[in-house]
Amino acid sequence: MLIQADQSLLLLIDVQARLLPAMADPAGAVAGCTKLLKAAARLGVPVLASEQYPKGLGATVPELAALLPEGATLPKMTFSCADEPAIDARIAASGRRTLVLCGIEAHVCVLQSAIGFRARGYDVAVALDATSSRRAGDRDLAAHRLRQAGVVVASVEMVLFEWLGRAGTPEFKEISALIK
Repeated sequence: MLIQADQSLLLLIDVQARLLPAMADPAGAVAGCTKLLKAAARLGVPVLASEQYPKGLGATVPELAALLPEGATLPKMTFSCADEPAIDARIAASGRRTLVLCGIEAHVCVLQSAIGFRARGYDVAVALDATSSRRAGDRDLAAHRLRQAGVVVASVEMVLFEWLGRAGTPEFKEISALIK
C-alpha cells in the first residue's frame, strides 16, 4: 500500500499533558507528530486528534495543539478511536480510506485504534517513530502485533515522502526541510 496524501487522514492519538511525561521517548514522539502535522497542513491532509479522558489526563500538549485545525480534537473514553462513535463518524464523513496514526501509547490506544480501523476496511499505517509507550519494549511489541494485523508500520519520513510522491515541487522543498 502506498500512502497517498489525497486519500489520507492523520489521526493524532492522546498526546496529553499528564500522559506524555511518563513515556519512554516523549520528545521523539512529539517531534514525529509535529512533522506529520506540519506536512498534513501543507498537503491538505485532514487531521483529527483524540484525547483520552481529558478531565483526568489533560488536553493535548500545547506544542501539538497549536498545530491542530479548529474543531479537530475529540474526547474519548474507549481505548480504540474506532470504538468511539464521534471519532468513527468524523473519519467516515471525511471520505478518506487511508488512516495514518501517531501518538501514545503505541501498545494500547494506537494499537487498538489501528486494529479497529483495519477491521472496518480502512488502510492503516502507523508512523512508529511518532509514537511512544511507557516502556520501549511495549512499542516494539506493538509494531509486531500491528504487522500481524495487516497494518503498515512506517516511519515519519516514509509517510512524508509517500505523501509527496515527487521531488521538485514547492511542497517537496518545504516538507523535506522538516526532515533535515
